[in-house]
Amino acid sequence: MSLLEIKDLTVRFGGVVAVNRFSTNIEQGIVHSLIGPNGAGKTTVFNAITRVVRPDQGNIIFDGHNLNGLRPFQVISHGISRTFQNLEIFKLMTVGENMLVGHHREFKTRVMNETLRTKNVKEQETAAWTRVLEVAEMLEIKNRLNTYAGMLPYGLQKRVELARALMCEPKLMLIDEPAAGLNTTETIELKKLIHMFTRKLGITVLLVEHDMSLVMDISDEITVMNFGHKIAEGTAKEIKNDPKVIEAYLGESKYA
Repeated sequence: MSLLEIKDLTVRFGGVVAVNRFSTNIEQGIVHSLIGPNGAGKTTVFNAITRVVRPDQGNIIFDGHNLNGLRPFQVISHGISRTFQNLEIFKLMTVGENMLVGHHREFKTRVMNETLRTKNVKEQETAAWTRVLEVAEMLEIKNRLNTYAGMLPYGLQKRVELARALMCEPKLMLIDEPAAGLNTTETIELKKLIHMFTRKLGITVLLVEHDMSLVMDISDEITVMNFGHKIAEGTAKEIKNDPKVIEAYLGESKYA
């Protein structure tokens, strides 16, 4: 069953066509990777899904709902979260505070209630912190909750961003280049986390990544883009043997 359907997506920036009539279906509960050379349009697809950019053409259907016309915060409310190619954490806030940012859509209160510290406000804060502890334990950062995020090693900062994306209990996570800057050990741990997201938590993962070893190892389906177009789609075995993919992206590698 398709959780996400992208139909004829086109995004232009002035005279540049970043994404050109791109279509794909993302099945529920899998890791679906989106790969391609730099500038292929991968992050633009992410930005179109989350409404950071508005498409010039096409439809994005998520869980039966057309996302066209929605604002970014409304997309989150439908159950989509994301990480970013360049870390977007608050370095002068603690790990716990960064995670609470991802829980904001669950807070349903008024300014006056916040000021008076009503029972309802306290109950919501308790529930939010309970969720922080739960997610932090899953990602093994529970002992870092009171540490300023900017003081953490880069690999742990990436984990904080994943934790924040998990806070809203998403149906779909868009994860943009999570292995960039990680060492071999950290990449292995990342693979385990992504498997946990899909197999234990039932989250569908749409992954953009340049680490081909990770992509080929972890992906159930792969879509390949080049110059804004989809040029191939299939399993890892099908993709690594596709001449168009080898020419456009993989080159002469062990996958060719």
